[in-house]
Amino acid sequence: MKKEFNEQDLDRIIEMAWEDRTPFDAITYQFGISEQETIEIMRREMKPSSFKMWRKRVQGRSTKHAKLRNGDVDRFKSSRQRQITGNKIAKR
Repeated sequence: MKKEFNEQDLDRIIEMAWEDRTPFDAITYQFGISEQETIEIMRREMKPSSFKMWRKRVQGRSTKHAKLRNGDVDRFKSSRQRQITGNKIAKR
């Protein structure tokens, strides 16, 4: 079953996926979607060039995958990261 999200939820999913320190498990926990579903949302909602850049950056990144993370990290977001507001979705 495919889940439907409003624009605000889509913006938050995309924001979390872009954040280097937010693991896919956090997106799953908050929105109930798998890593693969997150990737499909990113592919659908982003320009192809932006999606390719994002995929290249997150593939194999230890901070995006909880099993690869250092056990000392117990948060989803860097304490130095600014709050992102008014996030807009780049459409094709």
